[in-house]
Amino acid sequence: MSPAIEVDEQTYRSIEFAARVGGTTAGEVVARLVRTASVPPSTPAVASEEGSAERKVNVYADYEGHRTRGSYDQDTKRIDVTSGPLAGQSFKTPTGAARAVVAHYKPDVNPNRNGWSFWSLDDGSGGLLQNIRHAA
Repeated sequence: MSPAIEVDEQTYRSIEFAARVGGTTAGEVVARLVRTASVPPSTPAVASEEGSAERKVNVYADYEGHRTRGSYDQDTKRIDVTSGPLAGQSFKTPTGAARAVVAHYKPDVNPNRNGWSFWSLDDGSGGLLQNIRHAA
């Protein structure tokens, strides 16, 4: 017999919904969440060739059961997608990147999204990209 985990009814319905959307089992949804939560947060700034710190922040977006990771450049406002089917693509704005993610996973819906609230900071804070929008 497998160990059991108790969750409230709403959480269970959410897990079951995610499993149906993702074509997987509730157990795999939970396992994926645990794996994702177990990944250490990335360092927000990296050194450039000139030795100065580039102001890049790692971000992610969860949409339709898929996590897409990227790097947001605070100076240029660009998002470079680093994982998933859009990996290697660069977008001039967070909104452009958000629209591309939505269009890829759900082409039959209107892709208009606010990129500032679509992308989350990949630093363990649970914050949204909009939290650093005006940080200088």
